[in-house]
Amino acid sequence: MTNNSKLVVSLLDYGAGNVRSVRNAITSCGYTIIDITEPSQINDAQVIIFPGVGSYHSAMEVLQAKGYDAALREYLSKDRPYLGICLGMQTLFESSEESIGTENGGKAPSSLPGLGVIPGKVIKFDDSCRSVPHIGWNGTIAHQVSPAMKYMMSEDAAKPNAEVYFVHSYYAPITSENAPWVLTRTTYEGQEYISSVQKGNVVATQFHPEKSGKTGLNFIKGFLESVEDGTLSQTTPIPINPNMHTQLVKRVVVALDVRSNDDGDLVVTKGDQYDVREKDDEQPDVSTGRGGVRNLGKPVQLASRYYTEGADEIAFLNITSFRQGVIEDMPMLQVLEEASKCIFVPLTVGGGIRSYTDPESGRVYSALEVASRYFRAGADKVSIGSDAVHAAEDYIESGGKKTGLTSIETISQVYGVQAVVISIDPKRVYVSSPDDCIKHVVVPLDESQAGPNEERYCWYQCTVKGGREARDICAVSVAKAAEALGAGEIMLNCIDMDGQCNGFDHALMKAVSSAVSIPVIASSGAGNEAHFVNVFKETNVQAALAAGMFHRKEVEIRSVKKHMEENGIRARIIS
Repeated sequence: MTNNSKLVVSLLDYGAGNVRSVRNAITSCGYTIIDITEPSQINDAQVIIFPGVGSYHSAMEVLQAKGYDAALREYLSKDRPYLGICLGMQTLFESSEESIGTENGGKAPSSLPGLGVIPGKVIKFDDSCRSVPHIGWNGTIAHQVSPAMKYMMSEDAAKPNAEVYFVHSYYAPITSENAPWVLTRTTYEGQEYISSVQKGNVVATQFHPEKSGKTGLNFIKGFLESVEDGTLSQTTPIPINPNMHTQLVKRVVVALDVRSNDDGDLVVTKGDQYDVREKDDEQPDVSTGRGGVRNLGKPVQLASRYYTEGADEIAFLNITSFRQGVIEDMPMLQVLEEASKCIFVPLTVGGGIRSYTDPESGRVYSALEVASRYFRAGADKVSIGSDAVHAAEDYIESGGKKTGLTSIETISQVYGVQAVVISIDPKRVYVSSPDDCIKHVVVPLDESQAGPNEERYCWYQCTVKGGREARDICAVSVAKAAEALGAGEIMLNCIDMDGQCNGFDHALMKAVSSAVSIPVIASSGAGNEAHFVNVFKETNVQAALAAGMFHRKEVEIRSVKKHMEENGIRARIIS
């Protein structure tokens, strides 16, 4: 999109998380960007967009260290045009529970104040009665009519606005002191909270407009147009209906298993119980005598199609990355960079998130550095596989002691727990009785899942290296340890169900989702629309993932969501 606007957006990128998507969203609306690199530029800005990503404590530390905090306070005190996103909203408040850090061996807590523009403290969701973080698509309820919202307000005053994307563990409660600031509110499992604010020309959102599809792009467009024509501050309070609530919808996630084929091209493939090669008699590779890598298309092309068709999230899983490091993996970084130009829903990337040594230079790259490369290329979340299993083993063996050095801990400390997904690849180990395996969590099976000797119990053994190596630890133990170390979400696969199109493994999903308080994504086994409905009705997972059935065009995403709605399961429906 292009326009003749002379408005230039000043982007405050403090160096954490995926800011590329915000840049792409702004430019797609027809505006140019200047990066703020020193405090003096803040006063000269026409409009500032601050896409805060990561943890509150890290964000405030950087703002203070660079001298941005004082300059921002002065800018905001003059009612200058501002859009804060996620942490860009939370930092406007006086303080946050997330700001509590540790010094001197963890004995002395420290707290950093926020910018103090809005009265109140940002607090953590209670995870005893809901999954935390709050991840996914939820609606908003207007408290004011604002020019910034002109393209996304619900035409029906009795209904919430269209769903937008949230990913956060902390929220700002509505109080009598900050009520005049509330632009919209949102409900998460019974908890009402502020989902956006506005007073005068200062606007901020808890949701991510750059990850909210067309609805989010329309919000950014409405905000910038209102800045340009001088109408942004012309808000009008509207009657508040305390009985109106919003609901987090169930997510439909599409996964793209990406790897190099035998010719060196990066392709999307799909396995049958993790075997991605064609059968020898179907498409033999004459150079190896093996079947060639199953090629289902180009990654960015396929991902763009799924975005258009309504995918709520897209995951790029580099299934052979355990053989190399991401710093060398330029094709995958390029895939993310290109995808983020045209895809405005969350992007997860998995594979190779670990520390490693460059074989040529001898330099050691930390898992945090590897993840940072992915984030800067356009990823919103990273999925950690094998490294998470090893971290869980060490955590359990130590009696539950954290080192602060694992990939999970180091990445979540900087980018927030919501940025860290743990991908678990277990397979069933059948036992006749729970007494046969007291070391692991044993799960009862129904008749259709019985083992080769009619066993009605199993434990789910975790694997590493793309399912090639089994470890003596179960999926439930890895999930619990990963949560304790700082993971924010579980992508739960099942080797036994992979590629079988017989539905998800409900026994596994129930066992893990009941053991942790973080969201779980069901994966492996989807073959039709009913499989999504069944897993959402019979387990507590918040999202379900599929690959092959979408790649082969056997089932459409909109068909899955239509079937969900028809069966009483809320889904995000796009026009």
